[in-house]
Amino acid sequence: MSNTTAPVALNAAAMSTDPATERIRSTWTAGDFGRIAVGYAPGAAEFIARLGLARGERVLDVACGTGNLALPAARAGANTTGIDIAPSLIAQAIASADDEGIAARFDVGDAEELPYADGSFDTVVSMFGAMFAARPTRAAAELLRVTRSAGRIAMANWTPTGFIGQMLRIVVGYAPPPPGSQSVLHWGDEAVVRERLAGVKRIDCVRRRIVFEYPCSPADTVGLFRDWYGPTVRAFAAVDAERHALLEHDLTALWSENNHGDGTTTCVESEYLEVIAVR
Repeated sequence: MSNTTAPVALNAAAMSTDPATERIRSTWTAGDFGRIAVGYAPGAAEFIARLGLARGERVLDVACGTGNLALPAARAGANTTGIDIAPSLIAQAIASADDEGIAARFDVGDAEELPYADGSFDTVVSMFGAMFAARPTRAAAELLRVTRSAGRIAMANWTPTGFIGQMLRIVVGYAPPPPGSQSVLHWGDEAVVRERLAGVKRIDCVRRRIVFEYPCSPADTVGLFRDWYGPTVRAFAAVDAERHALLEHDLTALWSENNHGDGTTTCVESEYLEVIAVR
């Protein structure tokens, strides 16, 4: 794991045939999440800094996207692997690592079926990533399985009442998920997290805030999310013209009401639940 690698299509057959997995992959290959992730990259780096990673520590970033956690972990000297279900995002993470000369490995794969041996990592992290897995109990079991005894699982999960939680509730109000789907926002409920990660030695949960900053107006920021953020790309594609306009109106109102920028810029804080579990 000492060098960046070309993306490896792990478990490709399972991802292409399982409907739930395919739905998640299709969501995150819609648009270009890298254009969104850059807006909160400083907060992601702060999340990693709080972990105090040791040089050579084996770190796995689950649902790593374009590397908002994996890259600062590697910069800190950790032996870092990132995995994501979207090949396009893995390609961006590899390109960023190569541009900086950062040693890290990135794989294509599913959070519900991680292609690593039991206890392979000292610290497993996921920021707004594993929480989107279609079957949360499977994802939780995999996080636990690949973490060594006395190792850490560190997650950042959107809370139901935070800004992004509100945004996601607006989105599903217009484009509901398939019947039987569990809300991704359950991962932002401390009681649910403790149940899903039952059996660990200790869990500490802290509510924190992260800042989204974009050099454009709230309305243009909504356009950014409409065109590039997977869940909203899919939602806008699922509604007719009238409801498209209503969804855009509701999201613009939410971003405008919460904006601390000057109107030509957008700066919004969103609450998340930081979870640190010791295996």
